[in-house]
Amino acid sequence: MARQDALIRLHNTLAARRDEILEKRQHDLDALHNFHDDPTGDAADVAFESGSDEMASQLAELDSRELNQIERALRRLEKGTYGVCESCSQKIPLGRLNALPYSTMCIECKRELEEYPDWHPNRSDSNWEKVYDAARSLDEPREVRLSDLDLGSRMT
Repeated sequence: MARQDALIRLHNTLAARRDEILEKRQHDLDALHNFHDDPTGDAADVAFESGSDEMASQLAELDSRELNQIERALRRLEKGTYGVCESCSQKIPLGRLNALPYSTMCIECKRELEEYPDWHPNRSDSNWEKVYDAARSLDEPREVRLSDLDLGSRMT
C-alpha cells in the first residue's frame, strides 16, 4: 500500500511539473511575441537579444525533453507499467523515482546502458542464432584462442 501511495504522490508531482513547464512555455511564447512586435534599440541591443534568444531556445529544448519524459511517465502510470524498469522488469526503487520521477530504468540498468550505449537487452535487432555454431552441440566444449584466428587479413 505504501508503494501505491507513493505512486499517487509521484503522479501528482509529475502532473504539477508538466503544468509548470507548459505555463513557462506559454509565458516565453508571449514574451517573444511581444518583443518582436516592438523592435527598438541599436545594433548592440539586437546582438544581445540574439544571444538571449539562443539561450532561451536551448532552455526551451531542455524543457521540451523533460516534458516528453513526463508525458511518457504519465502514460506508463495509466498503463500500470510506471516504476518498472524497461530493461530488467524489476521495480525501480522509490528513492530513484523520488529523485527522478520520470525514470524508466533502475540504476543498475541505466549505468549499464551509459557504459555500453550501443547495447540494450530489449533490442529487436538481436539475432542470437548467429552467436553460436548451431551444428555443434552446446554441451561440447569449444575453446577459441586468439592465435587460432586469422586477424592479419582483417587488419588494415
